[in-house]
Amino acid sequence: MSAYVLVINAGSSSLKYSLVDADSGAAAASGLVERIGESEGRHTHRGPQGETSAALTASSHEDALQAAIDAFGTYGPALDQVGMVAIGHRVVHGGTYFAEPALIDDELLTRVSELISLAPLHNPANLAGMRVALRLFPDLPQVAVFDTAFHQTLPPAAHTYAVPHEWATDHGVRRYGFHGTSHAFVSAEAARMLGRPPSDVNLVVLHLGNGCSATAVRGGLSVDTSMGMTPLEGLVMGTRSGDLDPAIHAHLARELGWSLDKIDHLLNFGSGLKGLAGDNDFRELSRRRAAGDELAQLAFDVFCYRIKKYVGAYYAALGTVDAIVFTAGIGEHDAAMRAAALANLDRLGITIDHDRNTASCTDPRRISTDDSQVAVLVIPTNEEWQIARETLGVVRPR
Repeated sequence: MSAYVLVINAGSSSLKYSLVDADSGAAAASGLVERIGESEGRHTHRGPQGETSAALTASSHEDALQAAIDAFGTYGPALDQVGMVAIGHRVVHGGTYFAEPALIDDELLTRVSELISLAPLHNPANLAGMRVALRLFPDLPQVAVFDTAFHQTLPPAAHTYAVPHEWATDHGVRRYGFHGTSHAFVSAEAARMLGRPPSDVNLVVLHLGNGCSATAVRGGLSVDTSMGMTPLEGLVMGTRSGDLDPAIHAHLARELGWSLDKIDHLLNFGSGLKGLAGDNDFRELSRRRAAGDELAQLAFDVFCYRIKKYVGAYYAALGTVDAIVFTAGIGEHDAAMRAAALANLDRLGITIDHDRNTASCTDPRRISTDDSQVAVLVIPTNEEWQIARETLGVVRPR
């Protein structure tokens, strides 16, 4: 019998949802309510009767979730007939409090509230989604699954910044890492593809979408990751800068009189690919590169070079690597990027097969040569299924 979990991802102005069979990963329905709090919102629902999309004015997350419930009733499947066992919520920041998913109660809500300063764009929306769902589904167990939890296994040398010790103890300044549900799902799938238990596999996992992160996984555990105290650190991203000299903040403040808030906003929303070439859509950059656009080419080169640096660093940190894994929108679909990011690494035992890499395929696959000592894999991520599985593991422990 299927064990359905309603997975909710509440953003600042959106609400994504998916009804997932935690055992098989099949989604019975999914949807997105956009522009919550704005006059021109939209609701898209995909269910057994196909896809429907319509304008929707949702003034709050409660309106958005009620619209989702109504869509299940109108377009299916009916939530009261599928045997829904729980609700799983994506929560971005769990700090050091949460190393695993947890049942939502008043104490958990308080802890997540205390972490708002570490994730001011995400945790308030995550809290809103949890509180609304608790009101609308008071009799269902509900579980918080944290993006940061997978990275709680980082050793002190990896998560500690070289700053005054009290910054960490008093203000939470340390590396937390993000995209944890994606890295957890993909690393387990990679071990399965290699035919080995996760405890016997070392991986470098590259989650490359509008947000990007690299993680070194040793024996199924995260031992280093590129995102830090916030999602700004690490790889070049769609609108985020990734790694940069921290003195740049002071330089811009002195030279231009900019506030820290303005600099922070530009580094998060006006940098990365968008800052380099004016566009954060990797597909559009590819079209511009093909037409000879120099800024698009530079953005591509910087993006790929940063990935290569992290692959090399994590190879050194792990000592031995069994596979490099690409996932998420860019990682799964852009063959040119994958080839450029791993070019000339033959001495490290990493060799991509051109035909495999460029073949049109959306299934999990190996794109390295047969004699490559390190496998290179492309594995579609499925964060909703991972959240559903972790939720089921809390409400139905084995």
